[in-house]
Amino acid sequence: MSDLKIAVILGSTRPGRNGKAVADWVMDQAGARTAAEYELIDLADHPLPFLDEPVPPARARGQYQNDHSKAWAETIAAFDGYIFVTPEYNHSVPAGLKNAIDYLCVEWHNKAAAFVSYGTLGGARAVEHLRAIASELQMAHVRQQLSFSMFTDFEHWSLFKPGEQHDESVPVMFDQLESWARALKTVRS
Repeated sequence: MSDLKIAVILGSTRPGRNGKAVADWVMDQAGARTAAEYELIDLADHPLPFLDEPVPPARARGQYQNDHSKAWAETIAAFDGYIFVTPEYNHSVPAGLKNAIDYLCVEWHNKAAAFVSYGTLGGARAVEHLRAIASELQMAHVRQQLSFSMFTDFEHWSLFKPGEQHDESVPVMFDQLESWARALKTVRS
C-alpha cells in the first residue's frame, strides 16, 4: 500500500446526476494504480449548510466551531491530492462543490489537484473556474484534465460511455497528479 492518499471528490449532489457514473469510472481507472490509494468522497454524504462558520476559513486556520465543519476538515486534511469530478452548471461549478471548497482553507494548502469534467462543452468552463479557485487555495493543479461531452460520451445524455479518445489522457492525468502529490507531501512535512 502506498502512503499517498488521493480523494476523488464527486462535486454534484443533484438527484439523477451523471456525476456518480463519471466518478465511479474514475475510481475504476484508479483501481489499477499502485502509487497512491484512491477514495471516493461524495458531497451528497457531507451535507454542508451554506457557509455558517462565524470566522472565515482563512482566518480560522483550521479552528472551526461547527461539528459539520470539523468533520469536513478532518476528511479533506487526510488526503495528499484531489481529483475534482464536476459538471458545468451555468458556465461554472455547482454551488455545492464551491461551498464545500470554501468551507476550508489550510486543509487544501500544498496539495495537488486534477480535474474531470462533463457537460455540453465538456465542462471546460467549470474547470477554468476550479483552476483559479485551486490557485487561490495554494493547490498545484496539473495540466492534464479529462473533459467528457454530453453529446459524445453519454448515450441519451444519461448513460456514461466515454470514448476511446480519452484512453491516452487517463494515465497522464494520474501520473501528473501522483507526482505532484508526492512532491508536495515533502513540502508539507
